[in-house]
Parts: sequence; C-alpha cells; structure tokens
Amino acid sequence: MPAIVTDDGVTLHAQETGTGEPLLFLHEFAGDHRSWEPQVRFFSAAFRCITYAARGYLPSDVPTDPAAYSQKRAVADAIAVLDGLGIGRAHVVGLSMGGFTALHLVLAHPDRITSAVVAGAGYGAQPERAEAFRAESMLTAAAFAAEGAAKVAERYAIGPARVQFQNKNPRGWAEFAAALAAHSSLGSALTMRGVQAARPSLYALTAELTQVRIPVLVLVGDEDEGCLEPALMLKRTIPTSGLVVLPRTGHTANLEEPDVFNRVVDEFLAAQARGAWRQRDPRSLSASTTGMS
Repeated sequence: MPAIVTDDGVTLHAQETGTGEPLLFLHEFAGDHRSWEPQVRFFSAAFRCITYAARGYLPSDVPTDPAAYSQKRAVADAIAVLDGLGIGRAHVVGLSMGGFTALHLVLAHPDRITSAVVAGAGYGAQPERAEAFRAESMLTAAAFAAEGAAKVAERYAIGPARVQFQNKNPRGWAEFAAALAAHSSLGSALTMRGVQAARPSLYALTAELTQVRIPVLVLVGDEDEGCLEPALMLKRTIPTSGLVVLPRTGHTANLEEPDVFNRVVDEFLAAQARGAWRQRDPRSLSASTTGMS
C-alpha cells in the first residue's frame, strides 16, 4: 500500500482488497477500518474494497492540534485516500460519522462519487436536538480526555442504540467494545469535539440535497432513535434516494446485521450498475392520497 499523506501532512493507514470498481468504506466514531471486515469479505469478490483509519484513529496519525479535526477535513481526507490510490471515482459506504462524510462527499465532490450508501447518519441533525447533542458530545470528549478510551468504552458500548448488538451477538459486540477501548484517547476526544460536535446540521443543507443526482441509499435501524427522523428527511429531500429500515436493529447495523446489510447494499449497487436506480417520479409527490383530488 502506498502511504496516504494528506495536504496537512497527516499519514492515513489504508487497506485495499479485491479488484473491480472501487468501493470506499468510511467508519463510524466508535469503529475504525477493521469495522468493515464483514463487508470487505463479501464485496471484495467483485469490488476493489478500500478501508482506512480516519485521522485520530491508530495506526493513522493522531494530530494534537484541535484545528486538524473537522467535517470539512474528514471529506478532504477521503479524497486524499482516493487520490493516493489513483482512483478517479468510487462507490462510497459510510456509517454514522462516515455516513455524514459520505453525504458531504456527494455534495462537495459529485464528480468523484458513483453512488453512496448513507447508513445511521443523523445524530444531532434535527434542529431541536442540536444543542443537546453538542453538549453531550463535549461531555463525551472530556471523558475521553480525562478517563481514557478504556473507561469510556465501558459506557459508550452499551448506549441505547448499541445494546441491540450486544443482545444479538455478544461475541461480536465484545470484539467491537474491545476495539473501541483500545482507540487513542486523544484522537477520540479531538474527533468528538472537532467532527461530531461541530459538524453542520443536515437540515441546513436541504437546498443542496434536493439537487443531488447521484444514486443514494439511506439505511437505518428501526431502534436507532436518533437517526430515524433524519433518515426520513433525507429520503424525502434527495430525489435519487431510497430508504431501507432494518427491523429490531440499532446503530451498528453493518456488524449487527451483516448479512442483511450486505444484501441490501449489493442490490443497490446492482440496480445502479444496470441503470435501474432512477430519480423519484414527481407524480409520487402529490399532496393527494389517491390522486383523485
């Protein structure tokens, strides 16, 4: 693998498996590049799968400057990975923090994105929840800084949208929790402050979202309460989007329900490839229920 070095000198650890069209995976805050293993095992039979650890996540660099962390920087880092691997366009799959980045890639770099899966994206997006989300994010960042990742993981890994994973697959959840506990405490604190707490609301981007023409799949678990309403908003706003809701599923959907996740993403990619993922028919947007009035 070539070294991926960003324009501000940060080295990112990337891995690629398989050949075919590029498929870039963007991990969530509580995950890292390893979180996509079930997807890489499945999709690498037909795609060139790329994963990487975001800045602040070992073995990528952990910058100490708080200004090195932002939503804009996360988007630039994804482009740096594509550039470093000589990739012009790619499909992108992002979960949570990675889902936000996937959506911003669609908005800022439509020439680089073939299609996008936006999974579990929405925490703090609703205007009425933004202040509480920022406050909780700052408390979480302070906990990472003061207590360390190992202690914080004991609470974070059993959050209200994580217990579904623990109940369904205790062994898989334990692996997820152990990986979170080993994250860089500094990197986690700075990522929580600079990316999570400071990112713009999706609801402030609705005008831009209505102009999206790239195929988008919005995916959410039905027990991922913080993401349900934003997922509906994205479906109603992005004319090329489709919505999948996974039943009895929380936030860590790709690990909690890997077979279902892989199948729906695979069907989406296949539909896009054959030109069957089209813009929404405007006749379906009538205020009438039956079309008779």
